[in-house]
Amino acid sequence: MPVKAYDLTGRTAFVTGAAGGIGRASAVLLAEAGATVHCADLDAPGLDETARTIKDAGGTAYTHHLDVTDREQIRRAVASCERLDVMAAIAGIMHSSPVLETRDEDLDRVLAVNFKGVLYACQEAARLMLAQQIRGSIVTMASGAVDTGGPGLLCYGAAKAAVVQLTKTLAGEVGRHGIRVNAVAPGWIRTPMTDRHDTEAQAHTEARMSRMSPLGRVGEPEEVAQTVLYLACDASSFTTGQILRPNGGVAMPW
Repeated sequence: MPVKAYDLTGRTAFVTGAAGGIGRASAVLLAEAGATVHCADLDAPGLDETARTIKDAGGTAYTHHLDVTDREQIRRAVASCERLDVMAAIAGIMHSSPVLETRDEDLDRVLAVNFKGVLYACQEAARLMLAQQIRGSIVTMASGAVDTGGPGLLCYGAAKAAVVQLTKTLAGEVGRHGIRVNAVAPGWIRTPMTDRHDTEAQAHTEARMSRMSPLGRVGEPEEVAQTVLYLACDASSFTTGQILRPNGGVAMPW
C-alpha cells in the first residue's frame, strides 16, 4: 500500500513514450501507486509489453498506439479518458549532429517529437482537467542538456529548452485552477535511447558520465520514474513551475 501522499488510487494518468525506458518505468510505477494508466506510444509491441507488465501486477492499463506529432491523435486519446489527473509527457527521440552539419529535416523532426509532441499533450491534458475541474498534475520531460552545451546536441537541447519554457509558462497560466506543471531533467540514464552506440562506445560514454557524477554512476529509468511519481502525487502539492534534476549531481545550476 503506497504512503498516503503517494497514493494515486482512483486517479487516472496518461503517459506518452510508455513503450520503453523512462516512459515505461513511469507508467509501471504510477500503476503501482494505484493509478489507472493510459499508455501511449508509436511502438505497438513495446506498448503492449508495458500494459501487460502493469496488468500482470494487478494494475489497470489502456493502450493508445499513436504518433505524438499528430495533434488529432493526441486529442482523441486524451479525450477517451473518463477523467484525467496526471499527464506525463515523456515521449522523445535523440539526434546528434554538429551545428554546421545540422539539416532542416533533423531540426524539424526533433522539434516535432520533443517539443510539439509535449505541447500537444500538455494542451489536451490541461483542457480536459479544466473541463472536469480537476486539480491535476502535468509532468514534462526535459533533459540535463538544458544545463550544458553538449557538442552535437543542438536539436535535442533546443527542443528540451523549449519544453522548460513551456513548463514554466503553462504553470503560470493554469496554477489558479489548481493544476500543477513541472519538468524532470534527467542526467545520463541507461535507456534504449542512450544505448544507441556500439558496445565499446557505450561503455566509454557511461564510464565518462560516471566519473562526472559525485555518485560515481549513471542512472536507471526507475530512478527518474520516482521523480515523475513525486510530481504526479500529493507529495508535491505545493510544487509547480519547477525543473527537478535527477542527474547524479552532474550539473548543479545555481
